[in-house]
Amino acid sequence: MKKLVAEFIGTFWLVLGGCGSAVLAAGFPELGIGFAGVSLAFGLTVVTMAYAIGHISGCHLNPAVSIGLWMGGRFDIKDLIPYIVAQVLGGIAGAGILFLIATNQANFEIGGFAANGYGEHSPGGFNMTAALVTEVVMTFIFLFVILGATHSKAPKYLAGLAIGLCLTLIHLISIPVTNTSVNPARSTSQALFADGGWAMGQLWLFWVAPIVGAILAGIVYKYLSPDN
Repeated sequence: MKKLVAEFIGTFWLVLGGCGSAVLAAGFPELGIGFAGVSLAFGLTVVTMAYAIGHISGCHLNPAVSIGLWMGGRFDIKDLIPYIVAQVLGGIAGAGILFLIATNQANFEIGGFAANGYGEHSPGGFNMTAALVTEVVMTFIFLFVILGATHSKAPKYLAGLAIGLCLTLIHLISIPVTNTSVNPARSTSQALFADGGWAMGQLWLFWVAPIVGAILAGIVYKYLSPDN
């Protein structure tokens, strides 16, 4: 239960910190943080939580990460579903707090609410194929880095920094394509609050693609380095 509470809080912080920066600060007139600031915010949520709860739950914060670690032989399958449930609920709680804050600003419009999308809902107008490829590849690399950084032979105490920087780079690359998911819990939380229902209609891609990328990474890394 302590692990699940830690995952709930960690995913809550990832959504509130990352998506909150996009909703509240990215477009602030003249002083907005833009894509680079949002990318850094997502990375910082992972870095901070890695050192806060890494020793408790492993700091997955992401169903794709839990699945990838399981495929790589680093995570017990009996904990997989409870972790995913805790992550999704934590993400929804983070989005709920963000919604409460944002809607108490005069004239605020929910709009996309930092939800992930493709086609007309992609920041750069990228189609479904581009979104699918991007999310699979970016999640593959994310899990590849996680598996390497947390390997028993990797430098200790640096894993959180490496993983956070990797997530920052992933956002710098892919925000224009999909608003960057690589995390089904983060996608689900924002889709529930976005206007118009389109985000829920496109949510399937942001579950399928990250999970596929994570599974592939788990298989490949286990082949390259079978010892944990």
